[in-house]
Amino acid sequence: MNYTVGISEMRVSNQTDDVLVTYSLGSCVGITIYDPVSHTGGMIHCMLPMSKLDLQKARSFPCMFVDTGVPLLFNEAYKFGAHKERIVVKVAGCSQILDDKGLFNIGE
Repeated sequence: MNYTVGISEMRVSNQTDDVLVTYSLGSCVGITIYDPVSHTGGMIHCMLPMSKLDLQKARSFPCMFVDTGVPLLFNEAYKFGAHKERIVVKVAGCSQILDDKGLFNIGE
């Protein structure tokens, strides 16, 4: 099955025929994890770096923020049988956009 991971979304699977994809990362960050033994993979598409920017929004949409979403990604993968010491992590995105206040500098 093909799954599109939208902005502020996350998906985890241990089905070897599942495909996870995201689009338009720009200044957002896309993080994928994969455990080759349990065949557990996951992806998150975070829009902002720190939940302190909007705590109310972080409670409603934790995957919007790197600091709240990434732990959720790993914890969900563990539920599917992934082990921390085997996980391979890849990161994409984090482009710098014209932002005088630095709000969207996720890559930092």
